[in-house]
Amino acid sequence: MSSFWSGWIFILTFACLALVVGLLIATTKTQRKQTTSETTGHNYDGIEEYDNPMPQWWLWLFIATLVFTLGYLILFPGVWKGALGWTQINQLEAETAKHTRQYAPLFQQYAAQSIEELQGNPKALKMGQRIFLNNCALCHGSDARGAFGFPNLADDDWLWGGTPADIKHSLLEGRRGQMPAWGAVIGESGVRNVAAYARSLSGIDTGFSDTDLTKGKKVFETTCAACHGSEGKGNKLLGAPDLTNGVWLYGSSQAQVMYTIRNGRNGVMPPWKDILGEEKVHLVSAYVYSLSHKKNSQ
Repeated sequence: MSSFWSGWIFILTFACLALVVGLLIATTKTQRKQTTSETTGHNYDGIEEYDNPMPQWWLWLFIATLVFTLGYLILFPGVWKGALGWTQINQLEAETAKHTRQYAPLFQQYAAQSIEELQGNPKALKMGQRIFLNNCALCHGSDARGAFGFPNLADDDWLWGGTPADIKHSLLEGRRGQMPAWGAVIGESGVRNVAAYARSLSGIDTGFSDTDLTKGKKVFETTCAACHGSEGKGNKLLGAPDLTNGVWLYGSSQAQVMYTIRNGRNGVMPPWKDILGEEKVHLVSAYVYSLSHKKNSQ
């Protein structure tokens, strides 16, 4: 936080405290000292309000809250660092260290087992699921079935390979896929025809003529086959998707496929090695692997 905002909060905090103290002093000076049968003149549906002083217990409770507030601001970082030296970073580090001491042996135990072996360990898979929900569900969904631009992890289609080693590598090191923009190279008619041809590889009835599809095939062979293969089955070394299986990360409509070809796509899977550590990544990998191998894990 900048010094300006720190100073502004400092001023507001003590200005509010000063106003509250001033209001309390003014109220106690102007109110009656003894109880009375006189009323304030207010009448609420026949209920009148006596003009009596505030109860002493309420007054002392009010003062106690002010004392507590001042004590808190002195001890903890409210408007300055605080006499106790407490910080949220230190607190986080302490709780993280406590968590590590408590669960490190268990993580090490599971890390010593292969991902295939962990498929028969419901407790390990449950731990992997909880880590997944806290870190991965934002993009891939709580059911891991993905969303527009984020792969479904519960099917058998894998951009970078679905073996235990491939999945773990993706989590540890991250992935960066890039579909180059071809609009300026092949023109709008080329984009239209090659999009129709690519969709036809998945058995979609595109409604385009054989002539247009033939033109699209020629464009595909000269521009797309280098990554997706001559038959459109993709290349996991490059993260190029299989265009023949009906799985479309960005949608299968003519408009969406044309947009992808014309403008390109950039997909980034962040590395989790430094965030979670290899042992937790190992558990998440086991959980993700189990989603597409449920028969083997039951």
